[in-house]
Amino acid sequence: MNDRYDAGYGNDQYVLVGYDEYGQPVYRQIPAQQQQTYDPYAGQQRQGQGQGQGQGQGYGYDPYAGAAQQAAPSYDTGQQPPVYDTGQQPATPAYDPYGTGGHAAYDPYGQAATSGRQPRVAEQTAHIPQQAGPADQFAAPRPDDDERDYHTGQFAFVEQPDGDSEDVIDWLNFTENRTERREEAKRRARSRVIAMVVVLALVAVGGVGYLWYAGKLPGLHSSGTKAGTTTSAAAQKRDVIVVHLHNTGGGGTSTVLLVDNTTTKQGSTVLLPNSLALTDDDGTTTTLAKSVDDDGSSGTRDQLDTVLGTSIEGTWRLDTPYLQNLVELVGNIDIDTNADVPDPDAKKKGEELLVHQGKDQTLGGKAAVAYATYRAPGEAQNAQLERFGQVMQGVLRKMSSDASAATTTVQTLAQILDPSLTDSDLGTFLAKLADLAKDGDYKTALLPVQSDGTLSAETSSSVVKDILGGTAKSPSAGSAVRVSVQNATGVKDDTEKARVVLVNGGYTFLEGGTASGTQARSKVLYSDAADKQNATEVAKTLGLGTGAVQKGTVGSGADVSVVLGQDYKPSSS
Repeated sequence: MNDRYDAGYGNDQYVLVGYDEYGQPVYRQIPAQQQQTYDPYAGQQRQGQGQGQGQGQGYGYDPYAGAAQQAAPSYDTGQQPPVYDTGQQPATPAYDPYGTGGHAAYDPYGQAATSGRQPRVAEQTAHIPQQAGPADQFAAPRPDDDERDYHTGQFAFVEQPDGDSEDVIDWLNFTENRTERREEAKRRARSRVIAMVVVLALVAVGGVGYLWYAGKLPGLHSSGTKAGTTTSAAAQKRDVIVVHLHNTGGGGTSTVLLVDNTTTKQGSTVLLPNSLALTDDDGTTTTLAKSVDDDGSSGTRDQLDTVLGTSIEGTWRLDTPYLQNLVELVGNIDIDTNADVPDPDAKKKGEELLVHQGKDQTLGGKAAVAYATYRAPGEAQNAQLERFGQVMQGVLRKMSSDASAATTTVQTLAQILDPSLTDSDLGTFLAKLADLAKDGDYKTALLPVQSDGTLSAETSSSVVKDILGGTAKSPSAGSAVRVSVQNATGVKDDTEKARVVLVNGGYTFLEGGTASGTQARSKVLYSDAADKQNATEVAKTLGLGTGAVQKGTVGSGADVSVVLGQDYKPSSS
């Protein structure tokens, strides 16, 4: 380090002249004329200047000025260094802080210098490293601050080890470790987010794939769509049973088909009107209602298979008391009713309503039976049939989707089932339909029947083909003459007797129902002149005179219509 010290005040220069008894450095100002040329180690170049300058300043002995006049004495010569008289006060002995063995050579506070051994200039010059920090921390005193104190803490003569270095290292390690932990936590968080996104994507793809496979995606719910393939309606797998509701209180029956399409995962209730024309084993054409009453379960099931081209697996006879118990077992039903139904047990007609018309009506067992069998005056039988279909779908929505639980419900009814349909089979079947009904994959459809009881081509396409997967085979005219018989004799059995006679005569019998009143004379009607001869033969077969034959309106699907009057006398045979 240079011996010249720039204190930061312009061109003023200060030089170290020694140390006081406290070990603090003492500086002296170098005159302006020496600032550019002063070099404490080039004393021979400025001889004669140092002594005069030292005596005129009042700082005491100036070892650097003496060095400019002559060579500085060495400590090992044993000679006394010269004593300079500043002209202020007599020199007095002073404390030698450097232990040179001589008298004090100078007063650091500007008093009279005394004789004593003085250190060489080179030995008084200490290594003063330049320290970083604000400039004012190391600034030398201005010329007017000659008596300013200096502190050793302002200088660092040697580079000492920091006692807190280990703490600093620990802190750096802690900071580095904490940063690494934060980065690791961020990486783990990103990994978790990515994993979650991947899982959700897989679940979404799997869900969409399942819905696509099951044919439940919007726009893909067409008939026979599954796993990206189209299965024809005839090739689809269906489970079908027929249900006959017997109104034990008011009489009459109602018939529906319950269909589980296992291919398209669609459930359906097909309502079958009582006027549906069927053909029995002997070729006699009859109606569904009459077939249920006369032929029973097995006969009607076979006839339905023939007409609809289906394969019915079993028959469920459900009398109204069992329907009431079933509704109560599933915990009542909720349906939208379309009519007010009076209580059949009310003392006065219309005095009290058992069922109120409206949406989301809760019906108990008794109310459900009353609604399912209700037929208002003047209503067609199809209106009552649709109410029965509503009740059946309401029961399925409340039925358990578990096969075991549904079987227990069926067993609790304690009804006698058709031998072809066991409790377990019926319970399992109803549980599957219940699952579809709860998911909204269930519908009810009415089988359209023409006035003569036959099925049209439109019916065959919309219901028979799409829902049942069959082919309509309504009784055709063929060579047999179709005769519709309406009973106006007032004797219920006359219809059956007339049927037997006509069937035995080779005619196709069509049920024409019972007239609202009685007639005295019978009529045999034909509408086409080509059928006049057929009408005459029918009159003879029934034991009626040819006077009963006349042209008139014939029932739909029939060639000849007969109205039996009180003059009809069935044969005793």
